[in-house]
Amino acid sequence: MNWLDDIKWDEKGLVPVIAQELGSQDVLMFAWMNREALQKTAELKRAVYFSRSRGKLWFKGEASGHVQTVHDIRVDCDQDVILLTVSQLGHAPGIACHTGRHSCFFSVLKDGAWQIDAPVLKDPASIYT
Repeated sequence: MNWLDDIKWDEKGLVPVIAQELGSQDVLMFAWMNREALQKTAELKRAVYFSRSRGKLWFKGEASGHVQTVHDIRVDCDQDVILLTVSQLGHAPGIACHTGRHSCFFSVLKDGAWQIDAPVLKDPASIYT
């Protein structure tokens, strides 16, 4: 039996993925993988996701240069969520978010409203040219 068969894929053949930074342990982003993306991630030791909006594989960093090197792949106890431990490459400090921030989780709920608590490290217009 193939290890990929152990994953509980949703009705669209996807599994949710969390990318966590190796050193800081910051949660960088949430994405999706299909079977091929998870297989390629394991083979290449580079994060490969499935873009639902584009309907195709998305090699993290293919447009931005902000590649994620994968150190560890874990599955939760229900085998329906993947956790990647990654090093975020391409800019110091690493940029994981398409908004030019380190993490996609840059809004925090304070006083009944979402407030941004992380700076833009690089203008997205200059990343995606």
